[in-house]
Amino acid sequence: MRRVYMDANATTPLLPEVMEAMRPYWMERFGNASSIHLHGQQAHTAVDRARETLAEFFNCHAAEVVFNSGGTEGDNTAIFGLLHPGDHFITTSIEHSAILRAADRMAQHGVETTFVAPQASGLIDPADILRAIRPETRLISVMLANNETGVLQPVEEIGKIAADTGVFFHIDAVQGAGKVEFDVRRFGCHLLSISAHKMHGPKGIGAMFMRRGTPIEPLLVGGSHERRQRAGTENVPGIVGLAKAVELAIHSLEDGTIGRLAALRDRLEAGILEISGTGINGAWDGDQPVPRVANTTNIWFDHLEGEALVIALDLKGVAVSGGSACHSGATEPSHVLMAMGLDKNRARASLRFSLLKTATEADVDYVLKVVPEAVGHLRTISPVAAGTLG
Repeated sequence: MRRVYMDANATTPLLPEVMEAMRPYWMERFGNASSIHLHGQQAHTAVDRARETLAEFFNCHAAEVVFNSGGTEGDNTAIFGLLHPGDHFITTSIEHSAILRAADRMAQHGVETTFVAPQASGLIDPADILRAIRPETRLISVMLANNETGVLQPVEEIGKIAADTGVFFHIDAVQGAGKVEFDVRRFGCHLLSISAHKMHGPKGIGAMFMRRGTPIEPLLVGGSHERRQRAGTENVPGIVGLAKAVELAIHSLEDGTIGRLAALRDRLEAGILEISGTGINGAWDGDQPVPRVANTTNIWFDHLEGEALVIALDLKGVAVSGGSACHSGATEPSHVLMAMGLDKNRARASLRFSLLKTATEADVDYVLKVVPEAVGHLRTISPVAAGTLG
């Protein structure tokens, strides 16, 4: 059976070039980057080179790049490392759980959070961020690209608001990394988080931009690694793999890959929308298209349970998601879609299709063949279609 993977927002496979770049640092060049002998020098040099690559990607100084374990650690670092009792925190109701759960924990320590709701389009209105600011507001955190809908948020406008009001600004850029042009100076952020495995790099490694002078208290203390911003022996193979993935991502932003991916996504959408009772979540703001990352679409299928359709498609060789992989198996509908105003039935009937950068026309053709078959079959047997479920 042919298999097509369209769950790239959950994770991506290593590109061969990434694997090859990492290989020596598991075996021949296995040294600790803190050691002063040859093995350590080889590892240290690799980490330094990777930091320069990340600095180019972020458009920042190499000293402002901190390697960590991924997006969750980066998001947690921004919140736990900046906020103190009595502070006020602003984020949105459509953030990743790494932000939302961290905010819940900070509530136990005297930090109040305002959760700004999106418009029906999935966009956050910067004016709502501005209205939420108080004298005690210390941090704003808004994601660059939503992991479920792909909607790109107006981070530059929010960055200007943060600068004008003297508030720190963090961006969760995990789903935007490698899909849109990056420039932390243009974004106006103090902190930004990325994760390698969302961009064809290895799992368990990520990086943060930390603007010089930002008073972050590290989550992990111990040795003097990462300029005392993050203790722990560096994951050299992972860091090398992240840097190679970033290098390839920079190239893909320049060689037409993103445009090709957007065209495939649009053809996939158009084909699926030929099925009756379907629509896109987060595509339009009135009569204007909503900016989205090129690889992502979120589509509702009325008179269906989304989980049943995920299983049916998997049996036909197509991997998709009902939302964030971090909530796989959850009984509640997507908090993102609910915040956008969808009712529970439609939120539960929504699927995310997210394409790999290696996706092909043949992949889309196959998905467009099996999705109508699966939808048609499920609608004939679904109690939702029969009107027996509320």
